[in-house]
Amino acid sequence: MKSISLLGSTGSIGKNVLNVVRSFPDRFRVVGLSAGRNITELAVQVQEFQPECISVADQSLAAQLIAMLPEEYREKVFWGEEGNRKVATVPAAEMVVSAVVGAAGLLPTLAAIAEGKDIGLANKETLVMAGRLVMESAQKHKVALLPIDSEHSAIFQALEAGRRDDVGMIILTASGGPFRTLDKEGLRRVTPDQALAHPNWDMGRKISIDSATMMNKGLEVIEACRLFDVPVEKIRVVVHPESIVHSLVEYIDGSVMAQLGIPDMRIP
Repeated sequence: MKSISLLGSTGSIGKNVLNVVRSFPDRFRVVGLSAGRNITELAVQVQEFQPECISVADQSLAAQLIAMLPEEYREKVFWGEEGNRKVATVPAAEMVVSAVVGAAGLLPTLAAIAEGKDIGLANKETLVMAGRLVMESAQKHKVALLPIDSEHSAIFQALEAGRRDDVGMIILTASGGPFRTLDKEGLRRVTPDQALAHPNWDMGRKISIDSATMMNKGLEVIEACRLFDVPVEKIRVVVHPESIVHSLVEYIDGSVMAQLGIPDMRIP
């Protein structure tokens, strides 16, 4: 059984991680949970998974969460940056899944690596901001850094088919988002609600907006450069509206390995 700590448990990816844990209770155990401000949902998760360490955004929310939980959790609730670090370094955790949004994922990820814990990374900003630092630290501490977003998980799997030296091109797929078919005039009238309505994926607000503007794909190109140690010249983006082919690797002999699957974040 693998013990995991989950950073960002009340977000879209975090909830999918917990769904996987529910499906395989004989294979996974949750020992740490962190969330931002959604303490109502976090309290339900804590009582279901009974982690050893919990963190929220600030001290006020921590006090409110403690009041919602049984007495035994009083000494297990922390907050802020230090709280995230504690969740990421719980001694019992073998793997830390980083599913938080934005810059908040960097420091706890580095702390977990320094403790020798394998990383399941869904927080692309960590590699966009400090990819070289993170990858060097992972190598130094001999930990596995496993991408769990759909595109980079697909690349990771496709690269298993051949040698890195034989890779000709990495091809990231993009759905094109909800505005793919609009002309310039149509783009002038779009609304935030329309931007949040991704045609294929059920995601959080930030990544949905970034997908609508295609900024998310730009971040994923940077992430792929760092994660797989390839120059940007060897990465292409192809629009694939159905989101069935998640990414492809083309080898120098002309062969192509692709990973296909339904758009469901529980799979990667």
